[in-house]
Amino acid sequence: MSEPQNPFATWMTHMQDMARTMNPALEHFTPQGFEKLWPTMPRDMMEQFAGKGMNPEGLDAKTKMLLTLAGLTVLGAQAEAQVRLTVRQAKAQGATKQEIAETIGLMGLFGGLPAMNKAMTLATEALEEDQG
Repeated sequence: MSEPQNPFATWMTHMQDMARTMNPALEHFTPQGFEKLWPTMPRDMMEQFAGKGMNPEGLDAKTKMLLTLAGLTVLGAQAEAQVRLTVRQAKAQGATKQEIAETIGLMGLFGGLPAMNKAMTLATEALEEDQG
């Protein structure tokens, strides 16, 4: 008797086969490739829609991006693309590398060191991409 296959692995294989059939170029698609196509929102636009533009007495867009990063970190930094995108967006809103690192570091107290280390690695990748 053979061991049962992982249903997720079976589904992924099926979807990859289907993608190759419909569009051979999709065989080499990676989520990170798609992630790089997602632009950061200009600072003024982000502030208008996600910051003080809609709520003058509320939090600014930079603070909201750092809070989002904190939440993603404390959840274990499982959503890798979202961590990288949030880091890029926080930087675009004026967050410094120190502020980003401090936000992630603080979450090590609540989410644990593995979550903090993973988020720090992802943030470093995102910040280094912008320099390259």
